[in-house]
Amino acid sequence: MTNTAIRRKPAVSHIQRKLIPAYIFLTIMSFLSVFPLYWMFTAATNTSLEVAQGKIWFGSYLSENYKNLIDQQNLWQAMGNSFFYAAVQTLATLLICSLAGYGFELYHDKGKDRLFAILLLAMMVPQVATLIPLFTMISQMKMLNTVWAFIIPGLATPFMIMMFRQNSRNFPIDTMEAARIDGLSEIGIFFRMYFPMMKSTYAASAVIVFMNAWNAYMWPRTVMKGNAVQTMPMLIANMSNGYAVDYGMLMLGVLFCSLPTIIVFFVLQKQFAEGITGSVK
Repeated sequence: MTNTAIRRKPAVSHIQRKLIPAYIFLTIMSFLSVFPLYWMFTAATNTSLEVAQGKIWFGSYLSENYKNLIDQQNLWQAMGNSFFYAAVQTLATLLICSLAGYGFELYHDKGKDRLFAILLLAMMVPQVATLIPLFTMISQMKMLNTVWAFIIPGLATPFMIMMFRQNSRNFPIDTMEAARIDGLSEIGIFFRMYFPMMKSTYAASAVIVFMNAWNAYMWPRTVMKGNAVQTMPMLIANMSNGYAVDYGMLMLGVLFCSLPTIIVFFVLQKQFAEGITGSVK
């Protein structure tokens, strides 16, 4: 038995040696992925000159950068606007897209399948191509500088509808038919059965929609005018367009802009992974 164990050791060590290049590669890629985030944190604590010189370790200028940022920019107002717009966008999009995906998958007919195919074609149309028509519509409806101008174009995105439809295929039809026999309405089935069983899909979709809404720049820049309604990406863009850019203050603003999406992803990362793989609980 001892001889057998001794003979097996070289095989195990040989496998481990073969994995060394893979570990080295993954370590390098992990470092390259994390380094921009690390540099953002360190740059926020340094002066503009130190950032321009390429200093990559922490400094002692964080409080001064924060004071300058608060004095020169409406930071907390922009943060509040972004939170409000992103939250409303997320809730409205999840409700509408989940209803659409639920209907497309669980109430099949040829007409709906054709409509869904046409809907998927909209994914191939770039946002820039629809910018002017959407702006004209919003302007004629007198919704400029309102939350509705921000959220209406993203209320029913083809990708979100497709994601809910694909994950709805795992929803047990027998359970739905049993609920109908018990007298539960179609709306009741959706909110009392479908919604709890698709929590992971909702969580994954919430992460995607919230991040897209929070990071949106082109469309809000088009329909939102004035400091009172600007979002964080708009504030960062204004900070970087000056004649003399304070890079330390700018990177602190980028840090504030990045933290909410980082927090949302880490809080919902388990549900995000489950939702992307289409699991149902």
